[in-house]
Amino acid sequence: MEEVNIKPIAKLFGAFAQKFGIPRQSNIVDGIVSRIVFEPEFRNAEALRGIEDFDYLWLIWRFSENEKDGWSPTVRPPRLGGNQRMGVFATRSSFRPNGLALSSVRLIGVDWHCPDGPVLNVTGADLMDGTPIYDIKPYLPYTDAHPNARSGFAPTPSSHRLEVHCPPDMLSKIKPSMRTPLFEILANDPRPSYHHDNERVYGMLFLGKNIRFKVLNDNTVEVVDIF
Repeated sequence: MEEVNIKPIAKLFGAFAQKFGIPRQSNIVDGIVSRIVFEPEFRNAEALRGIEDFDYLWLIWRFSENEKDGWSPTVRPPRLGGNQRMGVFATRSSFRPNGLALSSVRLIGVDWHCPDGPVLNVTGADLMDGTPIYDIKPYLPYTDAHPNARSGFAPTPSSHRLEVHCPPDMLSKIKPSMRTPLFEILANDPRPSYHHDNERVYGMLFLGKNIRFKVLNDNTVEVVDIF
């Protein structure tokens, strides 16, 4: 079979400079605006004609920070605590033979006239800053949404949420509009599923700030520093 060569059409620029802390699914955390900037070859307004008539888009992208030789037929999904193996094709694991991913994002608008334009502004992205995007397609609810479909080992959003405590002097270092999204990220427990150390201090880069926190008794996040 002939091998297909594909190249990025765009990159997403957002709030997450590293993998740690990125929501595990798209649209889990809202309110964080990311920019999709097209590569020079694809900066053509005609290619986006009609896109503003859609509320959501599909992004096909690559796990660019998970490249490694070979692949494993089974992985350990975080939803199962990292203690049970499932087939890689029965999960959304980032460790896949081709490293491709699919996410839906909400389209906020198009900046038609900026220097790098046209640029798509979206929310709900679960991509790291600088992630290459290989295709963009409109989301069609009448065919793409199946609310009664079975969902295997992840039938509902995770019910495990943490209570977040952050001193006011630290919280003041975060823009007011970004405080709720930050709390949502922490409440969803960004730690690896097998970490349960009350004394360990974790660091997460968010919008250029280093968020340092502990998780106490698996039910409370205590922010210890922001710088």
